[in-house]
Amino acid sequence: MLKGFKDFLLRGNVIDLAVAVVIGTAFTAVVTAVVNSVINPLIALFLKADAAGKFGIQITNIYGEKVTFPIGDLISAIISFLAVAVVVYFVFVLPMNTFKAHVEARKGTPAEEPEEEPAAATEAELLVEIRDLLKTQQGPRGV
Repeated sequence: MLKGFKDFLLRGNVIDLAVAVVIGTAFTAVVTAVVNSVINPLIALFLKADAAGKFGIQITNIYGEKVTFPIGDLISAIISFLAVAVVVYFVFVLPMNTFKAHVEARKGTPAEEPEEEPAAATEAELLVEIRDLLKTQQGPRGV
């Protein structure tokens, strides 16, 4: 029973799913706080905020109003994604892959899938083989 549970846990898709859900949820709050308190003020040094507080490039439209392209939000989202992805990879995925490779090496089998057995002969192929064997046992006819 424990071996089956261990095999279930060591399947790649179960580990990947658990890592994505737990770390994605927990670490997003930390990354959001860092982006809001460090990255956004840095962006504000170079780009002007509009009335809604969005940082970005401001262009005047045909009615004379300022329109802001919120580049700051885009930069913040990219930095948040990259930070979460780096932490997930180096803290969870890389050690798990190393562990799985170590387990496979201890088994003495390669990490690849085992070779497939040749496909079973079809009914027609078996009948032809039986016919040929019967012919060789009976010998030549008409002699």
